[in-house]
Amino acid sequence: MEYTVQKLANLSEISTRTLRYYDEFDLLKPARKNSSGYRIYGQSELDKLQQILFYRELGLGLEQIKNIINDPEFDGSQALAEHREKLLAKRVQLDLLISNVEKTISAKEGASMMADTEKFQGFKQKLVDDNEQQYGNEIRSKYGDELVDRSNAKMLKLSEEDYQKFMSLEQQILSGLVEAMKTGAQTSETAQQIADLHRQWLSFTWPTYSKEAHRGLAEMYVADERFAAYYDKVQPGAAQFLRDAIRVYTS
Repeated sequence: MEYTVQKLANLSEISTRTLRYYDEFDLLKPARKNSSGYRIYGQSELDKLQQILFYRELGLGLEQIKNIINDPEFDGSQALAEHREKLLAKRVQLDLLISNVEKTISAKEGASMMADTEKFQGFKQKLVDDNEQQYGNEIRSKYGDELVDRSNAKMLKLSEEDYQKFMSLEQQILSGLVEAMKTGAQTSETAQQIADLHRQWLSFTWPTYSKEAHRGLAEMYVADERFAAYYDKVQPGAAQFLRDAIRVYTS
C-alpha cells in the first residue's frame, strides 16, 4: 500500500510538516514522487518511520537517529528487540514510581509506615535509569563503566536532604544561566558562580571531581545535541555559554 504525506501523517499521528522536514533532513525520504510532485511512501518507508518514532520516544536526537537507521548494517529486527528491552525498562521505572505513590498514600492515610529513604528511592532510580537510557553509551565510552557505576551508586545512596539539594541546584543552574547570559561574558562573576554551582551539582554524584573531567563534560554539552537541547531550552545558546564559563572556571 502507498501513502501520500497527508495519509501517512494521519496514520502516524505526526504532522505533514514533520514528514517534510524528515525528507529535507535525509531522515525519511519518500519512495518516489508522482507526476504531480507529491511525495509517495511505501511499506519500507512506513516501517522506517516506526523505527524513527521509537527512537524519538526513547529520547534520541534526530541526528543520532539518522546515523543509526541509515547505517548499512542497521538491523530492523534487532532494533525492535532493543526497543522492547528499553520499553520494559521504562515500565519497571513506572511500576517503581506507582509503588512509591501507593505507599505514600497508604502512609498518609495511616494504614502503613513509610521510611524516609523509601520516599525518594523511586525518583532517584528513575533519574539513574533515564540518564543511562539517554546518555549511557556516550558517558560510559568517555569515562568508563567503573566510574559511571560508582556515580549511579552514589546517586541512589543520597539522603533525602542531599537529594533535595541536588535537585535545587539543577534548577538554580538553569535559571541562573539566563541571568548570566545577560552579562554577555563567560568571565563575569555571575557566569563563574553558575560554573561553581555546576561543580557542586556534579559533586553530589561524581565519586571524585577533577577540572579535566568537568571541562570534558562541558564539551559534550555542545558536541551532543541532546545535552545542548537540555540547556538551550532555557535560552538558545545556553549550552555553549555554560561550556565557555566552565572553560574559564577550570583553567
